[in-house]
Amino acid sequence: MIRTNRNRTRWRILRQLFPLLLFFTFQGSVATTIDQVRIHQSPEKTRVVFDLGNAVEHRLFSLDAPMRLVVDIDDASLAADLTKIDLKNSPIANIRSAVRNDSDLRVVFDLSELVKPRSFVLKPIMQYGDRLVVDLYADGQREESFSKEDLFKQQMRDVIVAIDAGHGGEDPGAIGHGNILEKEVVFSISSMIYDLFAREPGYRGLMIREGDYYVELRRRTRIAHDSSADILLSIHADAFDSPKVSGASVYALSDKGATSEAARILAEQENRADLIGGVGGVSLHDKDDLLVEVLLDLVTTASLSASLDMGDKIIGEIGRVNKLHKRSVEQAGFVVLKSPEIPSLLIETGYISNPSEAKKLASKRHQRKIAEAIFRGARTYMQGNPPPGSLLAWQRDDGSVKLTTYVIVRGDTLSEIASRYRVSSDNIKRVNGLRSDRIRIGQVLKIPAS
Repeated sequence: MIRTNRNRTRWRILRQLFPLLLFFTFQGSVATTIDQVRIHQSPEKTRVVFDLGNAVEHRLFSLDAPMRLVVDIDDASLAADLTKIDLKNSPIANIRSAVRNDSDLRVVFDLSELVKPRSFVLKPIMQYGDRLVVDLYADGQREESFSKEDLFKQQMRDVIVAIDAGHGGEDPGAIGHGNILEKEVVFSISSMIYDLFAREPGYRGLMIREGDYYVELRRRTRIAHDSSADILLSIHADAFDSPKVSGASVYALSDKGATSEAARILAEQENRADLIGGVGGVSLHDKDDLLVEVLLDLVTTASLSASLDMGDKIIGEIGRVNKLHKRSVEQAGFVVLKSPEIPSLLIETGYISNPSEAKKLASKRHQRKIAEAIFRGARTYMQGNPPPGSLLAWQRDDGSVKLTTYVIVRGDTLSEIASRYRVSSDNIKRVNGLRSDRIRIGQVLKIPAS
């Protein structure tokens, strides 16, 4: 009877939440949001990629005196910051945008040289969203056709690394020797980690906070979740009553208590940051025990195991450039790590309460060493555990062998393709990161050996 009542209560909670889920699911379904604009250079062309919320209609045309390339996108809004795009060594002098007809978007490329433009759209595939691609070829250069392998590689998604610079805004975090603020040190290190992943093929960085402002702890994990992050790295700098304590530490989540008293105290300190930040969010203290249980049950064993594995890689790299406070990954109940499907770590880069370590952490040179160590450790983990459908997974499994690929045409079904190549449908889905038998015209499939 007790179990029946608990199940009924669970369904009551889900029914109450369902309208809210529908609201957030369908908000903005009419208009398209451009979440990011990326530029890639190659010897043949400059490629501009617009990451979209959903499919778009667009028009591309050129203007003279001065040279400009214009992209008009219907029912679209721009969420990306065009001023942060690196335009060096490209034919683009500047990128600007404006709203047209109240709901459309115009993006203008001011050009420094004559180009031959080409645009096309890519449909969602293997957890990769809609994209609008604009290729700029040097004037007179012959546009080369794409092979099936080229098309397939273009559809490989990047690994998304969420980088969370702790504290911010009215919450300075720990205040170290010489009035060094934790929020400033960790934002600098986080920005360096972001830059390292931005330059690494197959990765895309995501800064949880992009300036000196506070983000509520649970909002940090929600940003990572909403952006489909594959891992989350929360960067901090510790402090202690004694100025003699020093060294870096790496923490993963624990839902069974902290592995040490120091880890418990640190988690309590970090989790109180929302009170400093002045967040008036929802508290769990006035909710019934069952709702708390449902939320805490979301913390999965698989994600924790991955976090510990990644933590071992990172702490090994940090140990090469900095003293370690603990030589193994510790565990505690950090709120910022409670994202059930994202392997997450909290990294204490050192003790700013220690005069010697505070001086090093204030140094850009030392910050870069720490950032590079974290980057190497996370990259090593991801190379060994690449998500299905990512460029890293392709490089690990098939990068050194010739691909057999197939482009979907009208009337194709997954079962017929599997029968034609004498392989199972399950194998095709596994290799391509597909969650169902659904396929699309123009989609490029990788066919495993029979």
